[in-house]
This record gives sequence, C-alpha cells and structure tokens, in this order.
Amino acid sequence: MSGNSDEATAPGADWDALAASFDDEPDHGLRDAEVRRAWAARLASWLPALPGDVLDLGCGTGSLSLLVAEQGHRVTGVDLSPAMVELARAKLAGRDAVFLTGDAAAPPVGEQRFDAVLVRHVLWTLPDPGRALRHWRQLLRPGGRLVLVEGVWGRVAPVGIPADRVTALLGPLAGQARVERLSDDPSLWGREVADERYAVVATYG
Repeated sequence: MSGNSDEATAPGADWDALAASFDDEPDHGLRDAEVRRAWAARLASWLPALPGDVLDLGCGTGSLSLLVAEQGHRVTGVDLSPAMVELARAKLAGRDAVFLTGDAAAPPVGEQRFDAVLVRHVLWTLPDPGRALRHWRQLLRPGGRLVLVEGVWGRVAPVGIPADRVTALLGPLAGQARVERLSDDPSLWGREVADERYAVVATYG
C-alpha cells in the first residue's frame, strides 16, 4: 500500500486494480540495481543485525520483504489487497516468508511477536495513526524496533505525515527514536526528489 513516488496515492485506492502496475515505480519494484542496493543498505542499518522475525505491514508486492528475507530474516507480510498478497507470495516463493491478507492497522497475526515491524507509506493513510503505533508496539519482542518510512508528498495539496508528528506520536511509547532523512538520497527513488521523505527507527527495551 505504498504511496506513489510522484504523488502519494489516496487512501481508499483500488489496490487490487493497481497491483499489476505497482512495481513499475522505481522504489516499488526495485528493479533497478542501484535502487535495490540503496534500499538493501538502509534496511540492513535499520533492522536487527541477527536474523529475526520481521513483520512487513502494507507489504504491497513484497519488494521490501524480499530484501529483508535476503538478509536472513523470517518475514510475515500483511496487505489489504489480495492481488498484492498473491504477487508477494510469488516473488518470495521458496523463502522463509508468509503473506496474509488483512488490515495493516490490526494485522491478523494472533499472539505472534516480532523483532521488527516495518511499515512503508502506510501510517499517513490511517485514520488513527497513534492507535496503530500503540498496537504495533505491542507486537514487538523486548529489544524490538519499529521502522517507519513515511513522507509528505506534493506541493499544491500536500499529503502525508511529517516526521515531527510521528516522533510526537511515538513519545508516549517510551522508546528511543531517531529520524533519518531520505529525501536527499536519489538512489532510493530512482531520481531527485524535493519533498519530505524520512525513516523513523524506534527501539524498545
């Protein structure tokens, strides 16, 4: 459920209809070797060093899930779109990965707990981001981390969620949060970008 590179796709979009062309965006399909390397390097710096369990919420077609699996982690991906989930399963066939259709704000993972929860371009679409963050925090094992990749897109009528709002919402959850600017690294997006793009990594316990 990632936002489009040029202007974020509105909440309520028909993700099943968008699934077939979703990977055409450089930062969605990660087909370009440089873009793929850039995301792999960032993920390696954000995720735990030792292999663990990673929950990828709003996983889309599984491009980030694949990079996570290649780094030795076990992946559980969740997306609202059955078509996206089907593409993700095909992309990670034979890997230690499970994909579920469900709501990123309340993923259908039962009592399972994770070493990291990875969420890209999803938080801004949710009606109650604070509630989602509280729930995601509860899905972490001790020492686990939230990795949130978000932004504010567009100039005329910007959409998204600013980094300072995310850190404010994380405040009551009592972790250690750091913000990493992503706007000034064109290798992540396949081109230069002028809007606000960032990652927040929050570690707990």
